[in-house]
Formats: sequence, structure tokens, C-alpha cells
Amino acid sequence: MSDATAPAQVTPRANPIKTLFIRVGVLPFFLGIALVVFSFMSDKFLTGQNLMNVARQSVYLVLVSLGQMLVLVSGGFDLSVGTAIALTSVASALSMTWAAGVFDSMFLIIATGILAGGCVALIVGLINGVGVAYFEVSPFIMTLGVSSVGAGLALFMTGGIPISGLPFAFGDTFGFGKWFGVPVPVFIAVICIVVMWLMMSRTTLGTRIYAVGGNIKAAHLSAIDTKKTLVLAYVLCSLIAALTGVLLTARVESGEANLGGTMALESIAACVIAGVSLRGGIGRVQNVVLGAFFIVMVQNGMNIARVSSYMQMVLLGSLLILAVIFDQMRYRMIMRGA
Repeated sequence: MSDATAPAQVTPRANPIKTLFIRVGVLPFFLGIALVVFSFMSDKFLTGQNLMNVARQSVYLVLVSLGQMLVLVSGGFDLSVGTAIALTSVASALSMTWAAGVFDSMFLIIATGILAGGCVALIVGLINGVGVAYFEVSPFIMTLGVSSVGAGLALFMTGGIPISGLPFAFGDTFGFGKWFGVPVPVFIAVICIVVMWLMMSRTTLGTRIYAVGGNIKAAHLSAIDTKKTLVLAYVLCSLIAALTGVLLTARVESGEANLGGTMALESIAACVIAGVSLRGGIGRVQNVVLGAFFIVMVQNGMNIARVSSYMQMVLLGSLLILAVIFDQMRYRMIMRGA
């Protein structure tokens, strides 16, 4: 039989659902289910005003999740982001109240507080990074220990009492102000998203973080300073948490030691649901932003449906478990080349 008359070989079509799952993870499916369920439970859920509120509320989780993504992509994770937020809140509030009695310039007072919060977070990130990179402590143990120490220090410095008396201009600008018609927290979050996307996709540091998370031994053999890269990932994660702490402190207009208590779980859940692999080396900034939006949207939908806060914790934990299970399935598919 000649080639001209031979029957054409039929190549099986790729399953579009499977392809989408391998490409971006479980997020599109979770998002679709949530939209359907909550829209049936309440006709207020899909209104423009409610979705705008979700976007505003998700700013803080988006920022923390971006930092968490850096650490996850590098092959670890950070359980101390909530503590970094709390320490930043306490340190910045104490510094501003002290500076108010020293400086007359409102700019110097606020700048002193922000700088103090950033320095505290920098120390937290350095401790985490050095412990994981140079002393080879498990990221779980290292960040859990730092979280416990930091939480105790925050409570010790405040005595468990919120620090009030912050400058009015601080809350008015960073908590409730607008730049170019856009709420300041949203404006700052958009800038951070763009910078993070450029860093992870267009810079050498982003390439090194992916390489270290994908295969740290191969990265070392490729002349990448893996220890320095890991330290930078943890430091940047803590600094982004510090920025979140400053914005939250401005929002509540007081320094609080329990601020950001659930951020570690929520940021890891947002990243894993967004397709960031717990094994490292895989993750996209734009998906993480959508994952954080999804978590806040689910919380908003449960609030509208009047689900108790205790059940919300149960459901959020269940989402994280499901996301990890699907992450393992996706990783096996990628390894098989499915």
C-alpha cells in the first residue's frame, strides 16, 4: 500500500481539563465551584460592590502570599509571616509614639516607625534564612521556632494591650487614604505585584530561586550561590510581611501583638491552591494573586452565608488539605509527562 492510500494515523486529543489542571493547578476548578455555590446561597455575592470589597480585603493576603511564594518556590515555607506582621506592628507603633516626643516633623515620625518595623522584619528573615541555608535546619522547625519566639516578644513588649496614640496622618494616609484615586493599600499591592512578576520572570535572582527550588544540587553545580539565594528568599518574604504589617497597623490605627495570626495558614493555602508546588521550583505570580483573592472570596461568601468563624477555620483547613492532595497528583502527572 502506498503512502498516498495509507490510512491516516489518528492522534488522541489531549484532555483539555487535564491540560488545564497540569498547567495551572486546581485553582480554576475551586474558583468555579465557589462562584456557583455562593451565588446560589446569596444574591448579594456577585454584586459589583461586594466583589470590590473582596478586592480591597484581599490586598493584605495578596502581599503576604507573594512573599510566601518566594520561599515555597525556593523549596521551603515560612510559618513566621504572621509573627513578622505582629512584630512590625508593635515595633512601628512603639517607635512612632516615641518619635512623636522627639521630632516635630510628621514625616520623620512616620518614617521612624516604618523603618523600625522593617528592621525587625529584616532580622526575622535573616534568622530564618541563615538557619535554613547555613545550619540546614528544617524550614518547618526553623520558622515555627522563630514564630513562637517572635509572638512571645510581641506580647512581652505590649503586655497584651494594643498600642494607641499613633499619628492621625499615618492611619489617614496608609490605612484609608487614596493616591491618584486608588486606595493606598491597593496602589501599593499593585506595585508589589508588578515588581514581583518582573523579578521572578525577568531577573537573575528569580531564575536562581526557581533553580534552587527545582534541584538545589544541580543549582549548586551550576555555580549558583544556593545559600545566599535561600537567605534572600526568606528576607524578602519577611520584608513583604513587614509592609503588610505597616498597612494593617494603619488600618486598625494601633499596634497589636495578635495581628496577622492566621496569615501563615492562609498564605500557604493561597499559594498551594494557585499551583505553587510544595516541592519547590513551580509557581507563578499571577496565579498566586488569584489564589489569595479566592481565599478572601471564600471567606466573604461564608460571612454572607452566615457560616460561623469556627466552621470557616474547618473549611479553610479542608481546602488546604485538598490542595496538597491535588498538588501531589499534579506533580506525578508532570513527572510522567502526562
